[in-house]
Amino acid sequence: MANTRRWITGAALSAAGGLALALPTSAVANEADLVLPDLSSRVYLGGSVDGWTLLLGGLVVCALGLAFGLIFYRQLERLPVHRTMREVSELIYATCKTYLLDQGKFILVLWAFIAAVIVAYFGFLSEGHAAAAAEGVRDFPRIVKVPVILAFSLLGIAGSYLVAWFGIRINTFANSRTSMASLRGLPFPSYTIPLKAGMSLGMVVISVELLIMLCILLFVPRELAGPCFIGFAIGESLGAAALRVAGGIFTKIADIGADLMKIVFGIKEDDARNPGVIADCTGDNAGDSVGPTADGFETYGVTGVALITFIMLAVPRPEVQVDLLVWIFAMRVLMVVVSGLSYFINEAIARSRFAEARHFDFEKPLTSLVWITSMLSIAVTYAASFALIPNVGGDPNLWWELATIITCGTFAGAIVPEVTKIFTSTGSTHVKEVVTASREGGASLNVLSGLTAGNFSAFWVGGVVINGLMAIAYAVSLNFPGDLMLAPAVFAFGLVAFGFLGMGPVTIAVDSYGPVTDNAQSVYELSLIEQEPDIVDEIKREFGYEPDFEHAKFLLEENDGAGNTFKATAKPVLIGTAVVGATTMIFSIVVQLAGGIDPATGLLTLLPEQVEKLSILHPPFLLGMIFGMSVIYWFTGASTQAVITGAYRAVAYIKRHMNLDGSSKASVEDSKRVVAICTRYAQLGMFNIFLTIFFTTLAASFVEPFFFVGYLIGLALSGLFQAIFMANAGGAWDNAKKIVETDLREKGTELHAATVVGDTVGDPFKDTSSVAMNPIIKYATLFGLLAVELAQSIPTTTRIVLAAMLLGAALVFVHRSFYGMRIDASQSGGSSDDNADELVGAAALGD
Repeated sequence: MANTRRWITGAALSAAGGLALALPTSAVANEADLVLPDLSSRVYLGGSVDGWTLLLGGLVVCALGLAFGLIFYRQLERLPVHRTMREVSELIYATCKTYLLDQGKFILVLWAFIAAVIVAYFGFLSEGHAAAAAEGVRDFPRIVKVPVILAFSLLGIAGSYLVAWFGIRINTFANSRTSMASLRGLPFPSYTIPLKAGMSLGMVVISVELLIMLCILLFVPRELAGPCFIGFAIGESLGAAALRVAGGIFTKIADIGADLMKIVFGIKEDDARNPGVIADCTGDNAGDSVGPTADGFETYGVTGVALITFIMLAVPRPEVQVDLLVWIFAMRVLMVVVSGLSYFINEAIARSRFAEARHFDFEKPLTSLVWITSMLSIAVTYAASFALIPNVGGDPNLWWELATIITCGTFAGAIVPEVTKIFTSTGSTHVKEVVTASREGGASLNVLSGLTAGNFSAFWVGGVVINGLMAIAYAVSLNFPGDLMLAPAVFAFGLVAFGFLGMGPVTIAVDSYGPVTDNAQSVYELSLIEQEPDIVDEIKREFGYEPDFEHAKFLLEENDGAGNTFKATAKPVLIGTAVVGATTMIFSIVVQLAGGIDPATGLLTLLPEQVEKLSILHPPFLLGMIFGMSVIYWFTGASTQAVITGAYRAVAYIKRHMNLDGSSKASVEDSKRVVAICTRYAQLGMFNIFLTIFFTTLAASFVEPFFFVGYLIGLALSGLFQAIFMANAGGAWDNAKKIVETDLREKGTELHAATVVGDTVGDPFKDTSSVAMNPIIKYATLFGLLAVELAQSIPTTTRIVLAAMLLGAALVFVHRSFYGMRIDASQSGGSSDDNADELVGAAALGD
């Protein structure tokens, strides 16, 4: 551990030192030095309030959003639960807590590399003097600016980390309450508890992120706010990437290890004698709660930073800058209100329809929540736009044009899940085709049918829906006044990404529904509640009703299927946001490279001779695209390799410690050792992946500037389709297994075994590789804002030498991602895996 940390620290400091020595003593002001306009210079709502005061009111809404989430938290915590179920959920939380503590230390190690670049960039390159002088405001010295930016990057990490912690805490007691509620034999409580937990989490995540963004906007000096936004965004992007990638690897190692025991030993799902089940439950939270929560927090923030950066770079008139900034943040505040209101409306409708029903489709109220939120969001978008910006820049039509573009994104937030369900829902023809093919063709045709569903989904979701809505936004942007901004289509794409997130709390809520329902089923089995002496009389006496055990198990399995579906529907929304939002971030880099002052007008413009290089006719640009696409395929392989090796170790350990003839439960110590194995390989995989992306992004920026732009575009476009394909193929395999288990009741058959194999293939597809592309794309793009400026400040010869060195470093970790992670065929688990102390935390990085 100590040796590893010394190596990492030394590498980070060496990187900083090398870059610093290469930098010149002066540099031109750039996007990180932009000074935000004075928000109080414009008035709104008929002149009754200025922009600064209007957004100050947003802090009240953020506080109410936090109160909403915390009240729900307390309500859920106080729900009745049997002691056996509470004990299981608390054990799951204890292992999740250990995992998160390890990950927190690990993220700080990775932050050392980012801090080195921030110090080099802001300490030696970015001076800000020209921009500050032009605005007549202070120019903070480097000794003040650099520590502040580093502090905000740590704040970004802390935000991602703490909301993830909140997510596992609420989910790990909502799971036992959901399990307990199912004993009543009515499905409605089993639906409303995980959704309430999801809404609590969604409101806290979005309110915390918006609170921090508003505080930077309102209270940080205008000449420091731009760098602080970028520092904050880089920090939350790093935190989300680490938690998403490592969580995805962890959860699928555990999931595969637990699932394969059903075939090897012929035991039921979540058998209490299986020491891999607790790790699987921990993984459900590490991969399906911690990762998405941090990802949602980061996505919301980075998209906002992308729009702020665009407005400051591309909009020349200060009054229009203020109008657009105030409008965007006011819309964000209102969407928090809309999400809360939509939840209560939907809950009233669902309660009136399903409260006493013995059976209902769990997907129906979740679907109606998404659509109610979408429709209300659209109505509020148009009303608020008309009230706030009826005449932006003297154009009386711009308010509805901007509202229409956001509406394209809001529709995407509802339509993309609907289209995704066509390929992943338990009622989907594609999923039923997977089951049908498996009945005669076994695992082979199961896998092929799932791949087919994924391929078709990538065409419809990415090529038709997302692309079509972006095309509509582009068409609307053609009506913008010619002098309003540079590249209005790029701004339109950024607003589409903004619209994707318009109902952020609800998107997070339906995504978070899945890990709660998945854990609820596991908690029921692990509690062995049916084997408790006099349990029926005890529940009658303590809780006031007679339990219906058989129907409870059926409800939990059906609810898990709905959770699988809505986990699948949330993935393309976040993936689409990453790619569409990355377009806006890439534009900021293009302005650095191709921007210049028009001699005739004195305004910033894109120079034609530079814009021509954004073409496949410019070989470096084309080569960069190809290289970026190749990185996506390496990433897919590297993340899956970590799962393969970790699952191999976990399976070997579980098989050696499975005791079917002795105790009715696996020992807590054995369960913790499986968690340690998962943690080890999650961190090993993440370490290789992070450093490869870090060095690859720096190397690409140093090769040639337009090579770097091509690299980012290739990364984004290839990542979009690869991620949708993998996510939806995995969703199809997952719910095909659920149909066999729940609808057909054919557990333990050859058909079931075939679907289990397909599901284990789909596990790293949907929950490791696909979902992690989202933060990886945003991290590389956001980091690129700094990397490309660093590269352009270095003399050509030195730059090429550094590019070669950085690429060499990247290839070392590419090599390690397979050859350092491959399975050793001479070992069946390895004796070291019996020693949990050797497996926990970053100590394994030195192995």
